[in-house]
Amino acid sequence: MARPITLFTGQWADLPFEEVARLAGEWGYDGLEIACWGDHLDVSRWDDAEYVQGRKDILERNGLKVWTISNHLVGQVVCDDPIDQRHRDIVSDRVWGDGDAEGVRQRAAEDIKMTARMAAALEVKTVTGFTGSSIWKYVAMFPPVSAEAVEDGYRDFADRWHPILDVFEEVGVRFALEVHPSEIAYDYWTTKRTLEAIGYRKSFGINWDPSHMVWQDLDPVGFLWDFQEHIFHVHCKDTKKRIGNGRNGRLSSHLAWADPRRGWDFISTGHGDVPWEDAFRMLNAIGYDGPLSVEWEDAGMDRLVGAPEALEFVRRLSTYEPSTEAFDAAFSSQN
Repeated sequence: MARPITLFTGQWADLPFEEVARLAGEWGYDGLEIACWGDHLDVSRWDDAEYVQGRKDILERNGLKVWTISNHLVGQVVCDDPIDQRHRDIVSDRVWGDGDAEGVRQRAAEDIKMTARMAAALEVKTVTGFTGSSIWKYVAMFPPVSAEAVEDGYRDFADRWHPILDVFEEVGVRFALEVHPSEIAYDYWTTKRTLEAIGYRKSFGINWDPSHMVWQDLDPVGFLWDFQEHIFHVHCKDTKKRIGNGRNGRLSSHLAWADPRRGWDFISTGHGDVPWEDAFRMLNAIGYDGPLSVEWEDAGMDRLVGAPEALEFVRRLSTYEPSTEAFDAAFSSQN
């Protein structure tokens, strides 16, 4: 099934937006999933028609379109606890303000509302991102954590995101949470619990990224089937596990990316353990016709090599159509 293949600009935000668009266009990408940081997209200018048209003009000059924008960094802050220097490093002065934790969370929520309005201004229907989580800090469950404390975390998520989703629905845009460690939904069962907590709102769904499932030993293909009606967007990113030597651990020992002592690494699409062919067949089966967004993350490969190579890999596997003929039909044909 032919789907647009886009490049996620989050890992390219050190370059000017015009330069990333030029590269992606020359490589043959269909469009960009535009990150709302660096100089790529300033959501506070959602009502500046000249600015919005300028972004569209850059895309058009390079033969690109946009189906999705991302605000992962600010979304992370909406529910996180504690708020600390890590968050100061990833958000704007506008969101950080005086650094008061609750004020930062509330300003982040307002920024995500502006992201929905920017998406609508760009005529984009989907925003990808993170939600943050006040209970990720309890994942090891020691000291012991009560069921009530965990339930409070899901309630906090719902209380903070319902007003945000009101704005998304007002402007006709959806939010796709990337299921990811450190988020309110990070595996199969937490995804189910998150959807329940938000009341299965139609404006809240999933950005499917198999790389975060593989290193947890989840089945990313089965996940697509079980959550098919909630799959709003797809990231093409890969993971390579190196756990079998008895020394490398799944939690990766605070080691830097590409350190051979890590238990796993993000790796350029097609070079890892994601079962891509099965995944694309499943995307066909569930009728997903949205973008396939290449998210380049590989500390062992230059991105100028990895991004065009990933495009070629994804295009080769994703463009074939399901058969219109039943291969066993001829077995019962009559002369």
